[in-house]
Amino acid sequence: MARTTLYLVRHGEQGPDSAGGLSPLGCEQADQLGKRLSAVSFSAIHHSPVIRAAQTAEIAGGHLARVSRHACDFVTDRTPAPSAERRGRYPDRWLPWLDGVPSDERDEDAVALRAAVDHFGVTGEQDRNELLITHNFVIGWFVRHVLDAPEWRWIGLNHANCAITIVRWDSDRPPTLVSFNDTGHL
Repeated sequence: MARTTLYLVRHGEQGPDSAGGLSPLGCEQADQLGKRLSAVSFSAIHHSPVIRAAQTAEIAGGHLARVSRHACDFVTDRTPAPSAERRGRYPDRWLPWLDGVPSDERDEDAVALRAAVDHFGVTGEQDRNELLITHNFVIGWFVRHVLDAPEWRWIGLNHANCAITIVRWDSDRPPTLVSFNDTGHL
């Protein structure tokens, strides 16, 4: 039975500057994250191209010997928003907020996020552990998918900076949520 285990981590706390880098606390969170995960044998670190995620990967990756890391568009920051045809699948109370999502952040009908789940949520010939350093809504989408929750249920799944969520795919059963928003290392 092959197994894929994804460690989903929200980037460290963002600093106050407009460049989007980590705050001093965010750097400390990333360091603690790396220490916590240092015993895990990862095949790769995939991080969002956004600077706060890249910095988190750099700091945490310093504790993960010889694990390759790279910017990955599958885990970039995006907000799933329904198309006109799917608006009825979302509670009315969320529609005005979703209508205000800027076009450059908008992932209509979660096309990109569905592709991310399809890309990472597969098993192969061997067990593998992968670290995805990403953003709150991306993690919410993965959790919603694993729990087979309604399409809109990613809303309200708030993830702390540098907390760890673990999801697992086994070759012979549906995906599993192993842990959510674990902050024990912080």
